[in-house]
Amino acid sequence: MPSFTLLPDTVELRLDPLLSESESITIVVATTRPTACCPTCQHPSTRVHSRYVRSLADLPWSGTTVRLRLHTRRFFCSSLTCSRRIFTERLPRTVARYARRTRRLNEALQLMGLAVGGEAGARLAARLGMGVSGDTLLRRIRQFTAADPPAPRVLGVDDWAWKRGHQYGTILVDLERHAVIDLLPDREATSLEHWLQAHPGVEVISRDRSHAYAEGAAKGSPEAVQVADRWHLLKNLGEALERILQSQHQRLQQAAQTAAVPTAAVAVPDTPESHQATAPKPLSPAQQQKQRSREHRRKRYEQVMTLHQQGWSQRAISGQTGLERKTIRRYLRAGTFREWATPQRPRALDRFLPYLEQRWAEGCHNAAQLWREIREQGYPGRPGMIRQWASRLRAKGRAARLPNIVPSTRNPVPTPRQVAWWLLRPDEGKAEECRFLAALYEQAPEVKHTAEAAREFVRLVRERDAKAWPAWQKAAAQTLLAPFVRQLQRDEAAVQAALTHPWSNGQTEGQVHRLKLIKRQMFGRAKFDLLKTRVLYKVA
Repeated sequence: MPSFTLLPDTVELRLDPLLSESESITIVVATTRPTACCPTCQHPSTRVHSRYVRSLADLPWSGTTVRLRLHTRRFFCSSLTCSRRIFTERLPRTVARYARRTRRLNEALQLMGLAVGGEAGARLAARLGMGVSGDTLLRRIRQFTAADPPAPRVLGVDDWAWKRGHQYGTILVDLERHAVIDLLPDREATSLEHWLQAHPGVEVISRDRSHAYAEGAAKGSPEAVQVADRWHLLKNLGEALERILQSQHQRLQQAAQTAAVPTAAVAVPDTPESHQATAPKPLSPAQQQKQRSREHRRKRYEQVMTLHQQGWSQRAISGQTGLERKTIRRYLRAGTFREWATPQRPRALDRFLPYLEQRWAEGCHNAAQLWREIREQGYPGRPGMIRQWASRLRAKGRAARLPNIVPSTRNPVPTPRQVAWWLLRPDEGKAEECRFLAALYEQAPEVKHTAEAAREFVRLVRERDAKAWPAWQKAAAQTLLAPFVRQLQRDEAAVQAALTHPWSNGQTEGQVHRLKLIKRQMFGRAKFDLLKTRVLYKVA
């Protein structure tokens, strides 16, 4: 573990007075070495020319800003052949030339910038007592030089979106060390080829089924084994099934109609059982609260009337129930429980309703025409109010014509993506999904054979059953998956390697996710050099 001391370096510096102020601490220090070496000729000198003071920012103490008041010296160079006559003594372990911050403070700021970025790091540093701007932290990030990683043996390759849909880059991950080793500014085959040629020793390359990566890996490291990512294989299978089902749209419609529970409009006899079948819609929370309030008022009314019939006075009833006497008088005068009246606000449409009802009875059911007519009479509203009024009248007319008809429900056709997921799922699924698949298999037997081949491919990929691969190719080539089989055969070596090797691009996808988080955290300042430095940096 590193040892932390009060001073940046106890060999180069000596502590003098320590000054404490309201918002900062000043430490007075002086150099301790009797001699200093000339930076040009490296000749030691003891002849002091002059002294001066440097002010340096140092690491804070418990959030309090700390400054070093450093007393240092200038020396004469004692070498007669040196071109430099006067030099300033160097303190390489404490501060750099012309610097205003100690080395350990610069290192802390650099690590902070690498971890959280420029502006976010500046806000964090201000809370910790290290005042710094976001631009300064970005400069510290650019000054960071990571050690060259060892040559990877197992390499993960994947693309990442620099600008989604327009510009992409390539991320390279050492799958054994679980670390990003490089970023490439594009996803071209030549870029990967040149990188592999500059970094020999790669034995296994895990990638998706991109043709560019396959070509770059084959040219840059021909002896390496290419492994197709198993997740991408299953993803490509789902896309192939979706394309197949898109061409079977008519059969999907027929299967949906066949599998639907008969819900056509049927006449229902007017019996108590039919009323139970058409139960009312459940009340909303607001309606339930309104109903509870009504029941509470009704109980109070009944309590008042009961006490009055027993001969209690209004004062005694008020003391017993807690109601005001004017409320009790209102209850007694009413003689019956009154419901709250719903306030009706006057509408601009109200004075035109007689004319609209007359035109509707005459047979004009066009809401736009009715709106134009009353607009000429002075109606200020929009046509939407007329459309709503007309819709309510139409609904009442339908209800009057068909009082005992149960409305039919619509049975939507599932999308090809949904059906593809149902075909790949090993379990039975919901009842309506099973009915739909049974109807689809009856309408199109070739889809059933295709689904069986697809599920078998999922099994052999998940179980890495390489022995079943040749037989599956022959069987799947006789189904609608034949184009997908031909695609796999063009990359057959990588597919077979995916069924025999344990490597995949799973952790590469995780590193892409980390890259996206860093890129979005940096907002518009995510230039390639900054992004690459922050992605390659790994906290020990």
